[in-house]
Amino acid sequence: MFPGYVFVEMIVTDESWFIVRNTPGVTGFLGSSGGGTKPVPLSLDEIEPILKKCGMIEEIELDAKIGDKAQIIEGPFTGQMGLINNIDQENQKVEVLVDMFGRSTPIELSFAQIDVRN
Repeated sequence: MFPGYVFVEMIVTDESWFIVRNTPGVTGFLGSSGGGTKPVPLSLDEIEPILKKCGMIEEIELDAKIGDKAQIIEGPFTGQMGLINNIDQENQKVEVLVDMFGRSTPIELSFAQIDVRN
């Protein structure tokens, strides 16, 4: 998928960074400004699609449709109920309308963050 690239999950210490940086055949690092500076890790939003394509993350099937009630089960809005307004199957995201201060407010969540109440 990415010829010539190696993705590494590691705790970056001076020792581990030295070992990776001095591995034979390693010529550079994305996210590093050079000169031995440590690279910036990929965010979850950046690495998740790559891991899905490699089959390392299972895609969740959401048994819901627009207008269904959903309870938020993870994140800062845990416990809130709302209505599903949009479903993005490809990115495993859902938009839920939650009542905040008397207004319907859209919140984007992952499929794993909601429990659908049919």
